Amino acid sequence: MDKRLYNISLLGLSFLFLFAAYQTIGNIEETLLKSVQNEYPSFTGDGYTSLSISYFVFAMANWISPSIVNYTGCKIAMIIGAVCYTMFLVSFLWLSSFLLYLMSAVQGFGAAILWTGQGTYLTLNSDSSTMSRNTGMFWALSNLSMVLGNTFVSLALHNKSDFDEPTRKFIYIVLIAASVIGTSLFLLLRPPVSSDGTVNERVETISFVQETKNTMSLFLTKEMRLLNITFFFTGLHLSFYASVYSSSIGFTKRMGSNSKQLVGLSGVLIGVGEILGGLIFSTLGQKTFDNNTNSKGLSHSAVILLGFIVNIVAYGLIFINLPNDSPFGDTTAKSFIDPNQYLAIFCSFLLGFGDSCFNTQLYNIIGLRYSENSAPPMALFNFMQSIAAAVSFYYSNYFGIYVQLILLMASLTMATLSFFKVDESIDKRYYEEL
Repeated sequence: MDKRLYNISLLGLSFLFLFAAYQTIGNIEETLLKSVQNEYPSFTGDGYTSLSISYFVFAMANWISPSIVNYTGCKIAMIIGAVCYTMFLVSFLWLSSFLLYLMSAVQGFGAAILWTGQGTYLTLNSDSSTMSRNTGMFWALSNLSMVLGNTFVSLALHNKSDFDEPTRKFIYIVLIAASVIGTSLFLLLRPPVSSDGTVNERVETISFVQETKNTMSLFLTKEMRLLNITFFFTGLHLSFYASVYSSSIGFTKRMGSNSKQLVGLSGVLIGVGEILGGLIFSTLGQKTFDNNTNSKGLSHSAVILLGFIVNIVAYGLIFINLPNDSPFGDTTAKSFIDPNQYLAIFCSFLLGFGDSCFNTQLYNIIGLRYSENSAPPMALFNFMQSIAAAVSFYYSNYFGIYVQLILLMASLTMATLSFFKVDESIDKRYYEEL
């Protein structure tokens, strides 16, 4: 295995363990904390509020994360970020509303550093001929975390109708252990290398003020303004599939007595969809960039169009399958059809696959268009995505699932059209090497 492929593989494996812990707790957090409230009425912590705080801090911290990554280097930045994730998970052992929300903010800060470092590290280990392969490989490996973590939760809830205290403690300890393993694996990362095998990490000491000016200047360019619309949609979609949808399934009592177990199964199928999308677009490799060549394959816009269709189908099926009040708590309300477990889980798969269509292509575009300095565009991607997720988690306490789905459909349409415009304007020189 060449050094660059080793780096990407280990990066994906590190994220696999870290996010097997974090994405799993995020998927079940609202449902799990409702169980805590039922046993301990004095506890008022809310899963949606916790996630909203996390993503809001994540968004704000993205304005300083490029400076931190440029100063510390990718590896150290990702280790710091991973430690923040682990601290958040450890806080569940001593649940209190104050500690939950404080550690949510700490995790959000760590997320900005982690993801900016990840995007920079992936770009530095790639070139135009390997960007699609590396993006797809990382995406598949990191999202295997959802399958593993949520399979564990489904097994832990076997023959249980709720998250009782012994089950919660068991889940916390296992997920914390996975997070510690993931954090430790970051220590094994090697410096990024160029195609000729030389070290490729650029550690700069640009002042915070200058870095912020550079990021703001990029933010205001026409191309980035269009991409921001697509980034924003991915944040709304992220919050919906990462917590709201699976929680809504678990709260829908008409799904059957095993509705809480379906929360974990939903997360598994979301992960399967994410992985399948990553593998498909990784296998296509160079064909994904055939816009200006004579080879047959999928263009960036074709993959985004596929994601648009898949997501529209998913939103429509969810609209008729779940009752409007399902995001708020246990409900026996009727939906347009009798809630169907198999349809609900199939929609989980569609949500994951649709998400992979958008995110893999956005990573590709950023890696190709901004290969000289990917930290600022990655920070802007994370900023727009996380601010949208924070807004979505906040309104999930107030808007029923019908309003949320309508907002997703409108945002999806705008995001798709914006991406088409950007893809059309990308200079042909970014594809000539292929």
